[in-house]
Amino acid sequence: MDIIETIKEQIANNTILLYMKGSPNAPQCGFSAKAVQAVMGCGEKFAYVDILQNPEIRANLPKYANWPTFPQLWVGGELIGGSDIVAEMFENGELQAAIKQAAEAAATAKSQADA
Repeated sequence: MDIIETIKEQIANNTILLYMKGSPNAPQCGFSAKAVQAVMGCGEKFAYVDILQNPEIRANLPKYANWPTFPQLWVGGELIGGSDIVAEMFENGELQAAIKQAAEAAATAKSQADA
């Protein structure tokens, strides 16, 4: 599968997705650690992709997203931004609202699909 298709699929299949260096339990850079803390503070389950283990994604996601740095937080198929934006949004309550809204929309869509 083409790497851009893989990226599109990851974003489409995960309501809350963090592309980061390392894992949530062992972030490999301060920016990723800062983003993980904010996302975890929102209380919803989220997926992550360790770009250090996926060099093709690391090389191609910035072109696809038109965002040069990592981490990258995607919520409901939309790029939110990197660690500074994520931390700022968390501090003013916007991140919690965006993540909650996306999680509720995904749950509603899933329950309708299961019905």
